[in-house]
Amino acid sequence: MPWIGKAVGGALGFVVASVVARPLSLIGLAIGIALGHQFDDGMSSGQAARTRRGFGSERIQQLFFETTFAVMGHVAKIDGRVSEDNIRAARKIMHSMALSPEQVQEAIAHFTAGKSVGFRRKEILNRLQDRLRGRRDLTRAFVEIQMQAALAVGSISKPKRELLWEIARTLGMGRVELAQIEALIRAQQYRASGARAGQQSLEEAYGVLGLAPDCSDQDVKTAYRRLMNEHHPDKLVAKGLPESMMKVAEEKTQEIRAAYDLVKERRGFS
Repeated sequence: MPWIGKAVGGALGFVVASVVARPLSLIGLAIGIALGHQFDDGMSSGQAARTRRGFGSERIQQLFFETTFAVMGHVAKIDGRVSEDNIRAARKIMHSMALSPEQVQEAIAHFTAGKSVGFRRKEILNRLQDRLRGRRDLTRAFVEIQMQAALAVGSISKPKRELLWEIARTLGMGRVELAQIEALIRAQQYRASGARAGQQSLEEAYGVLGLAPDCSDQDVKTAYRRLMNEHHPDKLVAKGLPESMMKVAEEKTQEIRAAYDLVKERRGFS
């Protein structure tokens, strides 16, 4: 499906909610990394195996696309009605992906289907979980997009929060990682509004690091090293991230570093 190539130029800039010269795509990045690994595997497995994996990857991309917007519509409707803010948030995501008019119409159709009373969310989420098994980049990308859309319209209601947790749990994600995703996106939104990262609260800083305030100093250091290792721009480039995307990757490491610096300062360790 041709939307992935275009998404590489769009969605990551929206997900990280930061201002860059050209918005980039978390979905495209995640899928690109995943498919890159599949390509490498295929090089040693023969042309027939590469063909089978390529076909499977295309089906995963299509399923990812369909489920992203269908679940987004379902999350928007969980409070009883879909507001204009919900619709604007969904369209902003579509715009950030640089979808063609035809693809926008397809995305809208899936969003509308997700709002229907008969939407089979458990079946659909289980199918996505089965296809994404072992692809943590794609799983995190999916949950981040759903969280981004929910936060784009303000505070998250209790029913919506419970549904986001069900989505994350079904896809094999724990509460700590889900809370970390929310904290990171909130921090990015806060920064995008013009505030300095250092003005975030201590509680938010712990959330970005995925830690509780009663953790040890060693826990803080370990979490920081792990997150910086996972998000380090140079290492992502080594895995297949184009050089042009380094600035966006750096935005994420800045949020992690800012959170760590605040916690370190308050705890008084070096």
